[in-house]
Amino acid sequence: MGIEAVLIIVIVLIAVFTVFSAIRVLPEYERVVVLQLGKYVGTRGPGLVFIIPFIETARKVDMRERLLDIPRQNAISKDNTSIEIDFIFYYRVTNPKLSVLEVEDVVKASQLIAATTLRAVIGDIELDDVLSKREQINDVLRIKLDEVTERWGMKITRVEIREIEPPASIRDAMNRQMSAERERRATVTRAEGERAAAIMVAEGEKQSAILRAEGEKQSSILRAEGERQAQLLRAQGRAAALAALSAEVKTVDEKTMMLQYLDTLSAVGTSPATKFVLPMEVTELVNQFRGMMINAGGSGQTNGVVAKHTESASS
Repeated sequence: MGIEAVLIIVIVLIAVFTVFSAIRVLPEYERVVVLQLGKYVGTRGPGLVFIIPFIETARKVDMRERLLDIPRQNAISKDNTSIEIDFIFYYRVTNPKLSVLEVEDVVKASQLIAATTLRAVIGDIELDDVLSKREQINDVLRIKLDEVTERWGMKITRVEIREIEPPASIRDAMNRQMSAERERRATVTRAEGERAAAIMVAEGEKQSAILRAEGEKQSSILRAEGERQAQLLRAQGRAAALAALSAEVKTVDEKTMMLQYLDTLSAVGTSPATKFVLPMEVTELVNQFRGMMINAGGSGQTNGVVAKHTESASS
């Protein structure tokens, strides 16, 4: 193989390599900033892009939203407290031309400006607010970073503080403060519980006293009602007894009364007393009884019985 053939092969290979290097296929999220002999001539992509070899140069730019992690930074708060903070922010390139022509390395420049902006923002806030107002600090950082990076064709979409670490002495003081706060809350909770319990006990005693009084009232009413019913029943019983006695008395005749008188005289005669006071009607009753017995036909036996009763009454 001669020298001419080798030269031809080399020239063909160089031509093929040049052609393939001049043709690029860009995805949807990529653009290329094209410089022709050092002068900006346009932004190309996505799709098939042709770059003139040796005359045009191209720098690829990713248009997707990306994450930038900022290393831990030491900042001093408004009340002269040194704290360490690390945070991240999300960004995306909105203008590929500015991101290439206005700054040498847009990512590195954004990282440095983010650290500087963080120190400036924390320097205007006291430690307590730094610890309790993360969302507000995130918004302030995003706005300030966006103002700076806008001229570089970059948009800051979100800023997040991941960790804030105060000095050890501050952490110890915060722990003691949290312990005291928890103890205070526990004391308040116990006091509230005791107060609620006392109120419930007092309410229970009140209700119990009301119920006892109500029970005593009902009991007194029932006792009074029972006594009234008993008295009514006793009165009704006495009335019924008197009515029965009255009805019975109406049916008693003279013979029955005489027998009752004779029984009474017999009981008086058997008494150990030596003196008796008899009414005048006794003799009349004896005579009436004698007459009744004679009329009955038993005069002899009757005379004996009457005489016996008369002797007993006389003695």
